[in-house]
Amino acid sequence: MPVRYELLAKSGNARRGRLHTPHGVVETPAFMPVGTAGSVKALTARDLTELGAEMILGNTYHLFLRPGSELVRELGGLHRFTSWEGAMLTDSGGFQVFSLADRRRIREEGVEFQSHLDGKKLFFTPEKVMEIEMALGADVIMAFDECPPALADRAYHEASMARTTRWAERCRAVWREDSGTSLFGIVQGGPWEDLRRRHVEEICALDLPGYALGGYAVGEPPEKMHQGVAFSAPLLPADQPRYLMGVGTLDDLVHGVAAGVDLFDCVLPTRCARNALVFTRAGEGRMNLKNARFARDNRPVDEKCGCYACRTVSRAYLRHLFVARELTAYTLSTQHNLWTYLRLMRDVREAIAADRFAAFAREFFGSRAPAADSGG
Repeated sequence: MPVRYELLAKSGNARRGRLHTPHGVVETPAFMPVGTAGSVKALTARDLTELGAEMILGNTYHLFLRPGSELVRELGGLHRFTSWEGAMLTDSGGFQVFSLADRRRIREEGVEFQSHLDGKKLFFTPEKVMEIEMALGADVIMAFDECPPALADRAYHEASMARTTRWAERCRAVWREDSGTSLFGIVQGGPWEDLRRRHVEEICALDLPGYALGGYAVGEPPEKMHQGVAFSAPLLPADQPRYLMGVGTLDDLVHGVAAGVDLFDCVLPTRCARNALVFTRAGEGRMNLKNARFARDNRPVDEKCGCYACRTVSRAYLRHLFVARELTAYTLSTQHNLWTYLRLMRDVREAIAADRFAAFAREFFGSRAPAADSGG
């Protein structure tokens, strides 16, 4: 397989590993910045490398709409097209089945979409999604799934889960192992443990290079999500990578690591950065830099942070940039938020390697406690 997982250490359920890909090694647990349209907004590939990112995510639905998967293939694939030399993952467009509820119709054959750009009708089948993702050429590609709302009733979740299994089988049938890509399956099942267990068995029976947990952070309270991940993640194969899709906050990452998750992605740090919301590991937590109280604040966003923004500019200057609508604000705040996320992952990896993840989690959460056994 083009992608191979190597387990290096454990601390409770938390795992320290390496994901070997055709475009380099990814140290895990890892957070993947989201580059929806082939670009992590406001940053260059050089910025991402300097921040320490090793794997980024692209969105199949958006890249299919523009510039088009065949154009990307013609120009050498997604890595060459974007000048990103590290590992890449493309989602399947399954989340759009959830997020574009007013623009789509689900059938057994696939999903009919209405483009959010021009209203044009599109039809995604599992086979079509595999063609698109193999044309894009990311290291990891995701099977086409249906992601139902967390608060949908059990009958809907059960029917949706069965459809996702059938679609995964169709994806498996057309995916070519010689394409240079590795296909990951997606486990659904909502908040019901018996459905999650059953779907793990069904999806893992396909014998794929890796597996993901989908259907979390789609409307349920954070505590329920953490409990669900703590139950589901250890059910996945121990010798293969485990990916928690679309989750989330710094707290969510530590909970996920405690459950045994290896890969994470979320738009939160970059989207919040463009809205002047920055994160810190301690002290003030989240800060809205547009707040007037920062107008004369000469301190960096986070005095313990090593990112370029915190080394060079003040909260007052960043506030000025946002108020003046200067584009540099987006670059500096995005650099800071991603540094905070990626630094957390580095600290987590060191704690697992030293078998002291439990102590790390206690310090991180303070009076709160991770939902999963964190060992050490």
